[in-house]
Amino acid sequence: MKQSVLKISVLALIILLNEQVMAENASTWYQHGQEALLAAKQLAPNTHKAKNVILFVGDGMGVSTVTAARILQGQLEGRDGEGNQLAFEKLPYLALSKTYSANQQTADSAATITAIITGVKTNGGVISVDQRVSYEEKSASKIHSARLKTILEHAEQDGRATGVISTARITHATPAATYAHTSGRDWESDNNIPAGSDVKDIASQLIDNFGPDGIGDGIEVVLGGGRSRFLPNTVNDLENAGQKGERRDGRHLVREYVDKFDATFVWNKAQFDAIDPTKTNRLLGLFERSHMQYEHDRPNDTGKEPSLADMAAKAIDILQKNPKGYFLLVEAGRIDHGHHANNAYRALTETIALSDAVKKTLEKINLNDTLVIVTADHSHTMTIGGYPQRGNPILGKVTVDGKLSKAADGNPYTTLSYANGKGYSTSVENTAGSSSRGGRVEDMSNVDTTNPDFHQEVTVPLGGETHGAEEVEIFAGGPNAHLFHGIQEQNYIFHVMKDAFGY
Repeated sequence: MKQSVLKISVLALIILLNEQVMAENASTWYQHGQEALLAAKQLAPNTHKAKNVILFVGDGMGVSTVTAARILQGQLEGRDGEGNQLAFEKLPYLALSKTYSANQQTADSAATITAIITGVKTNGGVISVDQRVSYEEKSASKIHSARLKTILEHAEQDGRATGVISTARITHATPAATYAHTSGRDWESDNNIPAGSDVKDIASQLIDNFGPDGIGDGIEVVLGGGRSRFLPNTVNDLENAGQKGERRDGRHLVREYVDKFDATFVWNKAQFDAIDPTKTNRLLGLFERSHMQYEHDRPNDTGKEPSLADMAAKAIDILQKNPKGYFLLVEAGRIDHGHHANNAYRALTETIALSDAVKKTLEKINLNDTLVIVTADHSHTMTIGGYPQRGNPILGKVTVDGKLSKAADGNPYTTLSYANGKGYSTSVENTAGSSSRGGRVEDMSNVDTTNPDFHQEVTVPLGGETHGAEEVEIFAGGPNAHLFHGIQEQNYIFHVMKDAFGY
């Protein structure tokens, strides 16, 4: 995705729009409605049991994110953005998910993914344990007594293959919730466990939680970031010169995983591409010390990294060899990080990357026996506002009839903005030491708001943008997909998946 594509002038977009509008008339819209009605009438519920379940989670992918990403994708490809559809929007069934947690009106990812993956709402900050556990509870026995069985554990214990993929650290909240049980979402390595606690860190649980009461014979495919959490602090990192692992206990969890599960380990794209799924039964890929690169920045990575779509496709090729079927979690984890930085460009291009992963997946699987769910754990505070004309660049300034709209202060404003966060900046990271500022602090007339490093303005200045509390979408196709309807509690998703498997 090249930045130059975003440089399409407002005039060029207006010309494109005018050409399309001239081709549209009342009969165009009427015909579209009739075609949609006919397609809806042809829908028939698939009540078969699912052999496979694939759960896509767009971390922080709220409704406004889906809308803006849909428009951006179309505009990047020189098409009508508003009429565009992301790959997962073409799935036949849709519901809304209520994302509050047991103790939070606006929830965090740990509580929300726990609801999705276990069927039970819980407290903020804890992973796959019930609400009897307080955040950062130090007693392992209390955590053990409150463990919640995850859908991945159900699948493993039934003899199915399993996989976990994320563009975030594989020990981050969403992927961790499939295999780990802890009171502290940030306890990703033993280096993070506080004094006086006997709780196992998340990375070690990927190795140690195998068995009849945990992750069965081990997860077959694990792909993502977070390499430092698996390496001792005496071992040099494979990619980043001068940096080492962070584990204090001396455990080399990469080596342990390979030895215990007879797995293959990869850390760069060349190694990943060389993997032959027909000859590989177990695969561990850790492509960064921390989170994987944003999709926009991936081409510049030192070791290079596979895309989310490539990781999903490779995982399916390996997992589908199990005759009993599989469960696969695929998380686009960095949508969330783009939003937290008030960087809509990266949040939206990560969403498009998720759409690409869903598209590639749907080309490989059969919805007759595979339930595909695409949802989010929570929303963010990004809004789409003003009255921009159709075809206006979604990352641009509000324009009506070819003229910039002006706010009450006499300056133009962007279509996308945030309710809170660090605010306006043109630096890549938007760190505390950058020029980020909250409120209306800059005349945007001569600022390129479509630049990937532009950070949108905010209303309330904070150290970082927060999550949003409104409902998020659930898109679904395949066995049991018709059960997604109306507005549901977030934990309902688990129960549909479990029922689809026949558990």
